[in-house]
Order: sequence, then C-alpha cells, then structure tokens
Amino acid sequence: MAVSDWKKSVVYQIYPKSFNDTTGNGQGDINGIIEKLDYLKTLGVDYLWLTPVYRSPMNDNGYDISDYYEINPDFGTKEDFKRLLDEAHARGLKIMSDIVINHTSTDHHWFVESRQSKDNPYRDYYIWKDGIGDNPPTNWGSKFGGNAWQKDEVTGQYYLRLFDVTQADLNWENDKLRREIYDMINYWIDFGMDGFRFDVINLISKGEYKNSEAIGKEFYTDGPRVHDFLHELNRNTFGDRDGFMTVGEMSSTTLEHCIAYTKPERQELSSVFNFHHLKVDYKDGEKWSEMPYDFIELKNIFFKWQIGIQAGGGWNAIFWCNHDQPRVVSRFGNDATEENRVKSAKMLAIALHFLQGTPYIYQGEEIGMTNLYFEDMKQYRDIESLNAYQIMKERGISEEQALRILQHKSRDNSRSPVQWDDSENAGFTTGTPWIETAKNYQTVNVRQALADKNSIFYTYQRLIELRHELDIMTYGKVLPLLEKHPELFAYERQLDDQTVIVIANFSDKVIYVPEDIAIDGDVLINNYETYNRALQPYQAVAIRK
Repeated sequence: MAVSDWKKSVVYQIYPKSFNDTTGNGQGDINGIIEKLDYLKTLGVDYLWLTPVYRSPMNDNGYDISDYYEINPDFGTKEDFKRLLDEAHARGLKIMSDIVINHTSTDHHWFVESRQSKDNPYRDYYIWKDGIGDNPPTNWGSKFGGNAWQKDEVTGQYYLRLFDVTQADLNWENDKLRREIYDMINYWIDFGMDGFRFDVINLISKGEYKNSEAIGKEFYTDGPRVHDFLHELNRNTFGDRDGFMTVGEMSSTTLEHCIAYTKPERQELSSVFNFHHLKVDYKDGEKWSEMPYDFIELKNIFFKWQIGIQAGGGWNAIFWCNHDQPRVVSRFGNDATEENRVKSAKMLAIALHFLQGTPYIYQGEEIGMTNLYFEDMKQYRDIESLNAYQIMKERGISEEQALRILQHKSRDNSRSPVQWDDSENAGFTTGTPWIETAKNYQTVNVRQALADKNSIFYTYQRLIELRHELDIMTYGKVLPLLEKHPELFAYERQLDDQTVIVIANFSDKVIYVPEDIAIDGDVLINNYETYNRALQPYQAVAIRK
C-alpha cells in the first residue's frame, strides 16, 4: 500500500555493494536493486534508503565521495539510477539517498585544488590549520583512530579529518561552499529523489580549535552553528517539498538537540538517528571491548528517548541494525541454534516495531541474517576494523581476543552479501564476492524464508501491515512498564481510548509476567502459537485491549 503520511512509513536500508550483483564482478549494483524491487514490495516497506552510490574511491565504501554529481561506475550509470527511481515509483516505493556533506574524499576536485596552495580559491572549502611546533593543531582523535589532523607536505599545514585520512572535513563557515552543497541537493531532488539520509550531519559546525581532555568531540558535536546551517539547508532545498523525508545521522548527540533538529516549526530535519542504545555492550564506553550487553540500560535509553522525543514534539528513527552495526540477532538475540535464532529475531522485531518513530529494517534483518564470525584478519575488509585491530594489538590485546572482539563488533558483520538462496555465494553473485558470505547461507536465505509461512520474513511483513493500519503505532503515547525487570521488555501505547501492550522476553528461559500487568485482549502479533503469563524463551506478544 502507498502511505501518504511519511510518519507511518517503514524504511528498508540497502547497502548496494552487498545487495545483489547482476554483472558477476562480485559487487552489488543498481540493476541488482531493480531486480529485487518486487521482493521489497512484497515485504511491504515504503522507502528504500541506499547508502552512497556516488563516485568514490571506496576507501570507506562510498562515504568518501569524490563527485557528488556522478554515479559510481561500480554500481552502474546515471541512466541506471534514473531507471531505479522510475521502477521504484511505479511500485509505490520511494528512494532515499545517503549523502555525505560533512566531508569529501581527498580525491574530490575541491580538495585537489585546495591543497595546491594556501591562496587557492578552494582552500577555504576545507579546514586547514598550522601545527604547533612539531605537533598537530589540536590533540583531537579521529573516529577511525589516530590524530584527527593530517599534515599535507605541499603547504606544510594540516587538514581536519574526523574520519579516514582520505576524508577531509568541509568548512561549513564558507558561504560559497554551502551554496554549492545546496545546488547539488536540489539537482538530485529534481532528478527524482524522495528523501535524504544525511551522514554525521551534526558534525558540520566546528567550535573552538583547542586541545581536549578526550578526543575533542565537545568541540565539533552539535556545534555552535549546526541548527542555523540545517535551517538554511532546509530553506534552500527540500523544506517545502511535500512529503519529502529527511533523516540525520547524529553522532554522540543529545536528546535536547535531537528534539530541536526535528520539531517541524524549526524547519530543519524530519527525523534523526541516535545510537546510544547500541553502546550498551561497550565496556567503559569503548567499542572495541568485550562485555555482555546491559539489558536494563538498553531499556532505560529506549524509554528516555521515546518519552523525551514525544514530549518535545520531535521525531526519531527506531532501528536495531544498519551498515555500521553488528547483526542484532547475534548481538541481543541468540543465534546459537536455529530455533533460538528464529524466535529471538521475531522477538526483537516485535519489541522494536511497536515503539514510536520511523522503523528502519536493514537488508537481511528480515530473514535473521547473523554475524560472520570470521576467524582470520584476511577476511576483513572494513577500514575501521582493520585500524582497530592494529590499535588493539598495540595496546597489548592478544590476537585471539582482538579477533573475538571483531567477530562481535566489526562493521563487516552487516556488510556481507544478502543471502538470497542456497546456491553458491548465496545467490548474490556468479563471481567472487568482494567479502565472504556467512557460512549459514544454505539454511538462512530469502528463498527459504518466503517458502516458510512461519519465517521471520512474515513477522516483519505483518509488523509493517500493522503500522500502516493502526494509528496507535505511530501516534500513541509510550508508557514504559517493568523498567527494572531483568528479562522483560514491556510498554504500552495509548491513543484516545485505545491501548496496546507489548511484552517481550529477552531471555532463553520461561519468564512469568507479573500479576499487576493485564494481558487480556486481542492478539495483534505473537511469535508463538499461544500465550499466557508464562512467556516462553524469546516470546513476544502485542495485545490490543
């Protein structure tokens, strides 16, 4: 069904490089997406979010754009992309493009010019500073490891790169640069785009350039002019386009800022991603560590943001997975046995999709794809993971432990090919895939999921149908329940005289629902045949009273 209200929409994220290969070169492509549009229509989603398909040297898998106006030849042509838009629109599907405007590739012609001399017209498009003696301008840390400043031998100055050395941060204080960005955004809107996901957009405004007690994020996260910049972006591009949806990826942000980013009257963005709930297995805040996830903290974060966003009049994205996160069934579920994988994947879907916000499904999540569990560093491709491995070894972490940490935390876990069937390479390619497929593709794949009416796929399909049908899932208030319970995730949704209660058992044991929680009513969805107060392992149920 076509959904006119974007708030009732469900988004499916596609990582094109790993989605579907039609050329046999081992990498997915735009025609591969077109080939699977009917499958996505069957699932029932409304928007398809594509990670960047623009021209790029692919040092960071497309998040290092070298030409905003051209399609990466690895994925196809601009004509292919236009056909994707047309074919998607013909099926009632909309396309949301990922765009990176905090930084560009150092191969971008702006940067190539910028580094030629200190008085080059493009010099001020980027952030260049003198070092302090033999040291960089500040001690800020790159999110990919090392110092965030890279010295350029041509002029002797340093450029800021909050990510990889090949990703130079843009200087949003430059009016001319901002106009170039707005022109580019409008070009793609006129081309037929239906929405944008803005990568690390809350980092575009930098504050003072001075040393930090940590890595410097207090000087560039939710910076001093970020709301002004986003309002200007809105007013000059998508702001008055009816039904156009935007979502901002917010790095290390705050609830208060995210309310401000998304309150309609502020004219900034439609919605935001935050990642606080996906750091509950970071020991002492360190990603590259080993720690069982903190279930109580997971609930606390979800409910804090749910209540805060709805009270403040903003709008949030709700999600378990994306291209930067491990597979949720391996992380918060249980993939040790097939039965537990299926039950826990369904449970996680039900627990999330009844929350308020725009649900995002990451490719393969709807069939319960798992982490890769690579056993050799040669199998990894992700630049962040490769850097992290070296840093862990320098810190004295054993190779065995470093590999174990990567098995659970690497971004490559989400970037393996979609498992379409049980043929060679999971039906993804007739060639050699750019990254290996998961070993379990012969039992975990789309063909099998579609053939089994009790599969994870049909749980996701039903959840999407319910969101389209029931206003309470979009607009109902969220009331937390059993906040301190060590195994149950429970909450109510309320709208007018309607109530829906959701209860999910995150454990592999039978857990009894306390007597003060009413569980009578019409079952909207249940991942077991029956339910009562004795919730079975990984059972989740939604009941309309």
